[in-house]
Amino acid sequence: MTADNSALIPELCASGPYPPHAAMLQLYGRFIGSWDLEVTWHDPEGGTQTARGEWHFGWILQGRAIADVWMVPTRAELDAGAELQGYGVTTRIPMSTDPGAWKVTWNGVLTGVVITFNGRGTGGEIVQEGTYPDGKPTRWIFSEIGPNSFRWRNEVSTDGGRTFQLRQHFIARRRT
Repeated sequence: MTADNSALIPELCASGPYPPHAAMLQLYGRFIGSWDLEVTWHDPEGGTQTARGEWHFGWILQGRAIADVWMVPTRAELDAGAELQGYGVTTRIPMSTDPGAWKVTWNGVLTGVVITFNGRGTGGEIVQEGTYPDGKPTRWIFSEIGPNSFRWRNEVSTDGGRTFQLRQHFIARRRT
């Protein structure tokens, strides 16, 4: 027996933030909606590859958390026959034991990589710190955040966190 998975799971999705925590949830809640991306990968030798993508954020779990789906290329390019290059889902859950802290989990469905981050707003940015499965420290940073655009970058360390190198960056522009 197969099920039609195209319908939303009503128990998962929410129409807005959980009212008692609405202000606190805006750290990531300001991203709710859909974004067009310019995605650039940086290899260790200095080369780059750029593609278009999209990022969709929504409220989940009675508005107590946020989930997003990131994909490269765009839906239109996929529908025209392009191959997936990047695809995954992230959940962001505020930590009740540490106000301002978030537990962030990335699930990369093409690579099978799962990374758990500690996220926090700091100095106008949102910094998520975690570790790749190979033990390398990483940080994923939202910056230059405005109502209709932001930047995001993925940095990785090969020296135990003393220095970081840029591996990926996004330029995001709000669609809806």
